[in-house]
Amino acid sequence: MRTVVHGDVHVHYGQIYVHSEGGEDFEGDLSACFAGQVNGLCGAAVPGTLFLITGLHTGHVGFTAEVHESEPPDAGGEDVVEASFRVEGRAMLVTWGGGDSWDLELEPGDYRVRYSATAMDAGREQDTRLDGQPEKDRYLLQFWPAAPAPDSVVRQHSAISAYWHGFARELPPPPTPEELAEAWEARQRAEEEARAKARDEQLLREWDGELPGEEILRLRGTLRQLAKQDRALIGAVVAAPPENQRALARWVARRAFERAGLDSVGWIADGLRALEEDRPLPPPFDDWQTAWDRLLSDPAVPHTLVRTPDGRHDNALQQAMAFPAIFAAAKADPAEALGQALSAAAVTFGDDRAAFFAEARTELTSRTDPP
Repeated sequence: MRTVVHGDVHVHYGQIYVHSEGGEDFEGDLSACFAGQVNGLCGAAVPGTLFLITGLHTGHVGFTAEVHESEPPDAGGEDVVEASFRVEGRAMLVTWGGGDSWDLELEPGDYRVRYSATAMDAGREQDTRLDGQPEKDRYLLQFWPAAPAPDSVVRQHSAISAYWHGFARELPPPPTPEELAEAWEARQRAEEEARAKARDEQLLREWDGELPGEEILRLRGTLRQLAKQDRALIGAVVAAPPENQRALARWVARRAFERAGLDSVGWIADGLRALEEDRPLPPPFDDWQTAWDRLLSDPAVPHTLVRTPDGRHDNALQQAMAFPAIFAAAKADPAEALGQALSAAAVTFGDDRAAFFAEARTELTSRTDPP
């Protein structure tokens, strides 16, 4: 036998608890802890928790906790109850509010618990024990390994224990495993419905209250963002065959360069021709950094400004906005090439992007073969 707790233990609201890590979260639910039991002093209905009742409402009670290798003899308490308790992790004796705790040094496994009380009515009558006042009620909590079994009342003496036993017996039985499973499934369904509703509401906000078709909703990246500016254009892009997407990407790159005045710069015009003839981009376009360095250093390149799409700045260098279009249009995936080329061109056209999108729709339609 090992004594793991011995001395004065503070109680509040006539309660003290045992909690095992790995059990259910303890929420202080008195009814849940005693549901389905015949005893009302040691609530063990919530796995991993013991809810212990004392006569004294507030103050220190005598309290001893022991761990035995087998069932100990009856220690002669006036009110005695037993219950089963499963330990999965560290088990602690804990006061109300978690102010104090003691490690019960229990190994994982199933235990029988005997909770013995003496002078519960005297503690109840005293209600609050102040410092220096004599002890009225005391308690013994004993653990020993044993298979799970129903709780029981070994002995009843006090009026307060009779009250709590009656309280426990009048509680509705705890839910069956089938009821718990059904409740869990209902919670899962409710949570999924809530998540689906939140997703729908987020989508409506994203699309200004009017959802596009599924072919648009499935898009990701640049094309999805462009669809928020012109659904009709991106819907036509998605429906177009790859060869038409590729042709439009090249057309978009040229229009962006024309808008920025880049198409008349010799080495840039060479790059555009290579793009339109489906040839590899010539130097310096074969190296991203070299091409950018030349763009920004060549005195033949014009310098004009354009407003950013968010309208916050009107000093974006138009030529720098257009330049990525040629690299985008050369990408291997035609849809990706067109999406990124359109994005660059949209910034290049600034406040005239809506007119540019309309022009692009017309151009794409003209490239669509008749049925």
